[in-house]
Amino acid sequence: MQDTLGKVAAAEGGTLFLDEIGDLPLTLQPKLLRLLQEKRYERVGETRTRACDVRILAATNRDLMSAVAAGTFREDLLYRLNVIEIVLPALRQRRNDLVPLAEHLLQFFARHAGRPNLKFTEEARAALLRYPWPGNVRELRNAIERGVILARGPEVGLSDLPAQIGAGLPLGVTEIGGTVTLEQLEAEHIRRVLANTATMEEAAAILGIDPSTLYRKRKRHEL
Repeated sequence: MQDTLGKVAAAEGGTLFLDEIGDLPLTLQPKLLRLLQEKRYERVGETRTRACDVRILAATNRDLMSAVAAGTFREDLLYRLNVIEIVLPALRQRRNDLVPLAEHLLQFFARHAGRPNLKFTEEARAALLRYPWPGNVRELRNAIERGVILARGPEVGLSDLPAQIGAGLPLGVTEIGGTVTLEQLEAEHIRRVLANTATMEEAAAILGIDPSTLYRKRKRHEL
């Protein structure tokens, strides 16, 4: 039987990226702390201790100090992770980056779709700049991918982008009864609740669902 490398082993000599580190369950946090401090770990189902040489890069959209205060994130793990901190402002706060990033994503998706010469119309480019992007780069990425899929001519126009971008406003309760799907409303509501809570458990309680259901909805909506 072939031996499959785990994430740590696969990153040996390089960088291991841990996304959404703030959502790491408390039960797994001591294991990550040991990996950071001792550079040692055990694979699932093994008793043998292995050494590793990896650089750890972690990302989160949560306030980890608040998570520490709430008891959902270990303080020692936070300090061990936080050797060099890079705070990335929200996309709406760095408008100069928006168009170059949108152009890069357009080229990426257009190339994969076999349409490398696709461009934005001026109307679409202006709408991208007006929109506040509550979902940040992930929302921008999804919008551009949709535009490439729907564009029928040589340009991605405003009609090829999600409806809320043309309106210049994120989805919200004022649009109930309008041309907005339940999926879009649910995604935006969950995004806002997550942005205003410190933990998945707190967000799930506000939404009236259990944390495992919230986790599945986040994956489905790519939040």
